[in-house]
Amino acid sequence: MARVFISTVISAPTAKVWERVRDFNGMPKWHPGIRESRIENGAPSDQIGCVRDFRLQNGDRIREKLLGLSDYDFFCTYTILESPMPLTDYIATLRLTPITDGDRTFVEWTAEFACAPEVEEGLVTGIGTNVFQGGFDSLKRHFPGR
Repeated sequence: MARVFISTVISAPTAKVWERVRDFNGMPKWHPGIRESRIENGAPSDQIGCVRDFRLQNGDRIREKLLGLSDYDFFCTYTILESPMPLTDYIATLRLTPITDGDRTFVEWTAEFACAPEVEEGLVTGIGTNVFQGGFDSLKRHFPGR
């Protein structure tokens, strides 16, 4: 299994960052790589099992299913159902942890998936840089510090 781990610190209280990223259908509001998103069948975006169908800025379509969401532990776990990426068994978690020194937030985004060995390095780098770090960079611009 390939593994991606990217982390950062955001200079904002965890509750504020969570308010921004919690909505499973809300990525177009904070991630620059996502053009549009919708939850299938009119399900609530915080209902475990709901499916988001979204388009990237380049037009690619991805469908993901919400596996877990906790307002207490500040995490969201999901799996990819359909993607143009050559991978399977993709499970990712976006997790926030309060940093009490300075009322900041430690954010980590992890993923594990299966893929052919010859594409693993490119997928790990692409997901880590374009998806995870790209999202973190956008969040840091939204919360520029105090």
